[in-house]
Amino acid sequence: MLGEDLAEAEVSRSGLARDRRLAVVSRRTGKVASAKYPRLWREMLTLSAEALDDAVVRITLPGGETVTSSDPGVDEVLSALLDQPVTLTGTPPPDATLDRAVPEAVLRDGIRAEVPATLIEIGAAATATLDRIAELSPYRRVRLERYRPNVVIRTDAGGFTENDWLGRDLQVGDALVLRVIARTPRCAIPTLAHGDLPRDTEALRVVARHNRVRPLPEADPEPCAGVYAQVLHPGRIRAGDQVRLAP
Repeated sequence: MLGEDLAEAEVSRSGLARDRRLAVVSRRTGKVASAKYPRLWREMLTLSAEALDDAVVRITLPGGETVTSSDPGVDEVLSALLDQPVTLTGTPPPDATLDRAVPEAVLRDGIRAEVPATLIEIGAAATATLDRIAELSPYRRVRLERYRPNVVIRTDAGGFTENDWLGRDLQVGDALVLRVIARTPRCAIPTLAHGDLPRDTEALRVVARHNRVRPLPEADPEPCAGVYAQVLHPGRIRAGDQVRLAP
């Protein structure tokens, strides 16, 4: 689902407060529904979610109607929209997996690949990288919503500057410290329609042409933009906080 802009948020060792606390699970397969497998779940990106409190999320449907996660009929509403029987839950099966299309397959024909459903604690991207993708795109535009970072860091460094952050620490504001653990491989999601944003395969093609790097030293090169990070020291962050990169 699409997310929301926040002026501030608490970040614990398990990640951004209220982020990824619920999952849509297929009743047919037991797998977590994800637009990473667009053949089945692309309609997930026509929905947007807003946390009302620690337990309840308000979901906005394509026509503007809303339903909350606590409504008795929420599963039926989502099942009808997604054309699949699903359950919205905060406790997906412990062995749940999700379908994820590999980048080259997305650009070619959408062949599926399965990976474990894991929680990414923090995803960060630099404005310089988004600007570089826009510069390289034939459309000369990009919207950060396509890449879905939790944290956007404004910097005047060159595009794809996050490539050099692997293994380094980021201090955000007064307290939060993040350890960059991997460069972010990009899959199908940036290419898909996001709300009112149309489908755009260049959102992945540009990254595949200009930043095919190793997410981790032992991994094969993949199209990457942004980084994954682990929370070393929790803290509250606010828009405009200074970010310091450790040597």
